Amino acid sequence: MKKKFTLEIKSPCSENFDKMKPNLDGSFCNSCAKNVIDLSRKTNSEVARFISENKDKSICARLKTSQLDEEFEINELSKINNFKYAVAVAATVLLTSNVVGQEKTPVKTEINCPKPNREIMGKIAYVKPESKTVSFTFKGKLLNQITKKPLSEKDFPNGTIFINGALKKVTFNTKTGDFSVPISIDKSAKLVTITVRSNDLHLSKTIGINTDSIKNGELHQNIFVNPEEFENYQILGGLGINYIDTKKSNRLI
Repeated sequence: MKKKFTLEIKSPCSENFDKMKPNLDGSFCNSCAKNVIDLSRKTNSEVARFISENKDKSICARLKTSQLDEEFEINELSKINNFKYAVAVAATVLLTSNVVGQEKTPVKTEINCPKPNREIMGKIAYVKPESKTVSFTFKGKLLNQITKKPLSEKDFPNGTIFINGALKKVTFNTKTGDFSVPISIDKSAKLVTITVRSNDLHLSKTIGINTDSIKNGELHQNIFVNPEEFENYQILGGLGINYIDTKKSNRLI
């Protein structure tokens, strides 16, 4: 049976998510001593699966405001269907057991094994495997795609940038746009994902790179972002789930 639902903000939290201690599912909030689950990077199906698995728990989560306008859907098996499934599995196991019991003892066959190769003796030579990754410092300017100028401190305070393969996020200079990020990626990589944050504003995009352009351990490349593409995030003090009555909705159509 399919169930549809939407998400609701009941008590928005004013804590800064970026200052919380990161963990596997999101970050830990010291103020309320709870894990804040980061649902902002999950797809609709991943959010629906998470809600389905944790629907009876009290959830603190981080969402994109656009997700509040989304409609999610989960599949739930009724108790009758679960019972039918259990009976079908039991019948299959019983049938398989009977078939195995009726099988005749297999005829023994002679297997001719190939003769083993002769042993080779000598000094072991260690061949160092070729590294598949390359480490370098990604340098450049973070610029407004429209004005070709750095993002303003007024509109984007406390700005940080993170590039996949980096050990941590770093701040960028809002006056000049300069950033410098040490990263380690696969030599054959042609794309990297950059994430720019400013308080509750967030933007992720994929850009192309050329590792052949690395010189003296540095790759110089400017990154252009559109300020209008930044999305706002909210941390929920409690995640509200509103289930939609699909039968009632159908009657209104």
